[in-house]
Amino acid sequence: MTDTAQTAPAGRLAVVATATDGIRVLSLAGELDHDSGETLRQALAATGTEKPRIVLDMRQVTFMDSTGVNILIAAYRTISEAGGWVRLAAPSKTVLRVVQLVGIDHLIACRPTLRGALTP
Repeated sequence: MTDTAQTAPAGRLAVVATATDGIRVLSLAGELDHDSGETLRQALAATGTEKPRIVLDMRQVTFMDSTGVNILIAAYRTISEAGGWVRLAAPSKTVLRVVQLVGIDHLIACRPTLRGALTP
């Protein structure tokens, strides 16, 4: 992996950005809520590519509220309009339940592993 960058945690969310094979991987840890959502928004905005391909590694996300839902939907729209894609990797049971309840899994591919999310 190359191109490592870390976004300073705001609230209780940390985001570490890396890149592998031209895919931007954002590894999230902590709670994704109103107090910490800006951290993820900033990391998603820093794609710097014409057709962004982004994987959100959700293994260490312990909580996600409607703020996270809205950020994911907005990211999906923005990235899709730019000709790219976004995928979720290994969401915890708690996060996966939220994702499925609101139907995000019908928009954004959810893969059980990071490796699976990086594979076409």
